[in-house]
Amino acid sequence: MKHRILAFVLVCALVFGLSTSAAAQTYRFQLPKEEVHVYWNSDGTVAVDYQFTFLNDVSADPIDFVDVGLPNGSYDFGTIQADVNGKPVRVTSDYQGDGPYGVAVELGNQAIQPGKTGTVHVYIGKIERMYYPDSKDETYASGEFSPTWFGAQYVSGNTDLSVIFHLPQGVQAEEPRYHLPTNWPGTQEPAFGFDADGRVTYTWRSTQANGYTQYTFGASYPAKYLPEDAIVRTTFLDLLLGGLAALFGLIARLLPFCCFGVFFFGLPVLTAVQEHRRKKQYIPPKISIEGHGIKRGLTAVEAAILMGQPLEKVMQMILFGVVKKGAAQVEKRDPLELSVADPLPEGLREYEKDFLEAFRRPQLSVRRELLRDMTVRLVKSVTEKMKGFSGKETIEYYKSINEKAWRQIEAAGTPEVKSQMFEEALEWTMLDKDYDDRARRVFTGPVYVPTWWGRYDPVFRSSTAASAPSAAGGGFNLGSGRGSALPGAELAASIVTSTQNFAQRVLGGNFTESVTKVTNPPPPPSRSGSYRSGGGGCACACACAGCACACAGGGR
Repeated sequence: MKHRILAFVLVCALVFGLSTSAAAQTYRFQLPKEEVHVYWNSDGTVAVDYQFTFLNDVSADPIDFVDVGLPNGSYDFGTIQADVNGKPVRVTSDYQGDGPYGVAVELGNQAIQPGKTGTVHVYIGKIERMYYPDSKDETYASGEFSPTWFGAQYVSGNTDLSVIFHLPQGVQAEEPRYHLPTNWPGTQEPAFGFDADGRVTYTWRSTQANGYTQYTFGASYPAKYLPEDAIVRTTFLDLLLGGLAALFGLIARLLPFCCFGVFFFGLPVLTAVQEHRRKKQYIPPKISIEGHGIKRGLTAVEAAILMGQPLEKVMQMILFGVVKKGAAQVEKRDPLELSVADPLPEGLREYEKDFLEAFRRPQLSVRRELLRDMTVRLVKSVTEKMKGFSGKETIEYYKSINEKAWRQIEAAGTPEVKSQMFEEALEWTMLDKDYDDRARRVFTGPVYVPTWWGRYDPVFRSSTAASAPSAAGGGFNLGSGRGSALPGAELAASIVTSTQNFAQRVLGGNFTESVTKVTNPPPPPSRSGSYRSGGGGCACACACAGCACACAGGGR
């Protein structure tokens, strides 16, 4: 009897020991490179091709399984293939990653040993229910995709990650629209190209990515290239039931009526307001969240761009700059006409040269086009300069410069000193969103205009030409030296009126929108009016129109 008990204990200990050993298996690796091709097919399906390069840690166990998350359950298991370093391996449904959908790649005798590198190739040939209506344009369809990712406890280091979208056959080069990627450390705008089959491609690549973060990419294209039944349409009933099923009885009975009103009245109004606001936001939102620290050394014009000031005000600031430097003279204020110095003085910035080049052209349409191109380059230049710096901290820094300039002007003891300080800080004071009111409050008496004011104001120039000595500057004759004065309110009104005229007569009504289309294109379709069936605890559960994100891989 004692021998039987002892044997039983030994067997239990052995079983326990084996199970503990298996449970304690250690996975730790790097993912130096990953390439993902996403084929958005014209038959309404999507194919995904992964190429993972793993570097196993020297102290870890062999990598014997790789879990690959899938966007949804509408995939054809029979189309999935995998290989390791070119040698086929088995794919099973024994998925142990986060989320409800995925497959496991069983490496078997091709397991990646400690300290070794191996390339795992996984191809998923058919996934359905990936196309959704684009909420910004009813004639477009859209899709989003997140490459599978691994637990941060398993993977370390940077990944050279490339995500390539192959858009449906037939989509023309000018038709598709990319979505701004989320969490992406690389350039937001993808590289545009064509694949060997002539399909339009969008390529995002970054060497600063990693294997444990969810990155989401998306694109929209005309729905005419897809079968109608391939686009997942969300009905009002879906919207209603998806969020209300679990609510209390009385609330559940009232909410359909509330949702009906919100859906048919509130959502269209809210969407229109948000879209109008977005069209005015020519600065890409990414610069407000990048990096740390303050970017010093921006000009007042560049600071205005960073702060998202109205573009007509930015143009007015540039105009003051070129006039002060003697590069131009205003011949007519309404509509604005300039005579440009030839040759140009030294020290002009690129955007000032572009600004002057636009005003050399007599055709208004050509001038607007050149000013738009100048503004796009300026926005992109500021965006580039802000890489690695905090947009929020930098904006606060330049707001403090603006406030300091106003305080110094207000504290000046005499009108002469106040006027001189105003001249020196003119562009910086214009960063104040309440510039008009503040200028009127500060300049209650006369303002002594700077020597270059005659080049800016033709009326002032002609009225003072006969009575004041002339001075040369920038190739033009000045009508006034310091000592001439204007009432402060009149000076402020002159600047504000000129800014308004710039908007109405020079730029036109949709100038900012034309810039925004290039610098801050439409974002991914709205996530507010969508429904995801099935529920579940997927770490990347999609609840968006145009959603097709892959859930997290497990880290085995």
